[in-house]
Amino acid sequence: MAKNTEKQEKDVLFNLLSVKESTQNFFEKYQNYIVGVLGGILLFVGLFFVYKYLYQEPREKEAMQELFKAQMQFEKDSFALALDNPGEGYKGFIDIADDYKRTKAGNLANYYAGICYLNLGKFEAAASYLEDFKPKGAITPILKNGALGDAYSEMENMDKAKSAYEKAVAAEDNDFLTPYYLKKLGLLYRATNEQEKAVKVFQRMVDDYPNSTFAGEVEKYLPLE
Repeated sequence: MAKNTEKQEKDVLFNLLSVKESTQNFFEKYQNYIVGVLGGILLFVGLFFVYKYLYQEPREKEAMQELFKAQMQFEKDSFALALDNPGEGYKGFIDIADDYKRTKAGNLANYYAGICYLNLGKFEAAASYLEDFKPKGAITPILKNGALGDAYSEMENMDKAKSAYEKAVAAEDNDFLTPYYLKKLGLLYRATNEQEKAVKVFQRMVDDYPNSTFAGEVEKYLPLE
């Protein structure tokens, strides 16, 4: 029994030495490759931190400062100025969206530019900027798709308008925005002779948002069965 135990210990020791030798041989054989890969990873990590802290974050801050002045014009309904020349040497939404791509402010500028163009009656430009806007959170997907629905309906592209409104009402529920765009979607269905779909949409307004202003208007749009 002791001999068997001794033999097992020798076998384990031999296997450990074999693994160690194999590992050493592997590293010696592929040392340059391994070092190169590790060096590449370190370089990537280093470049990421340089990009984030020395380039991206300063750009984010600069873009937000530019955005502030254009927002002031937007809030005064000075949409043309907000787009191109908010004053005091600041950039408008168009330049911010173009010059600060891949920043939060640059992305937000796309939405603002789309709404400005929508208010100015330039619906193709409005749709273009709104399509470029990448929404996050609960509210902005509703706002983007609702505005897109408005732009496409003004261009009489009813299929795209319906698709956009459908996305707006399918996003996270909002007690004001969701019934507002349900109303628009229902009216659009009715205008395109999709009566059954219109009834379902208006019924959803009554069932899910009974306290909304728009739910009280349903009967004058379409009597419910």
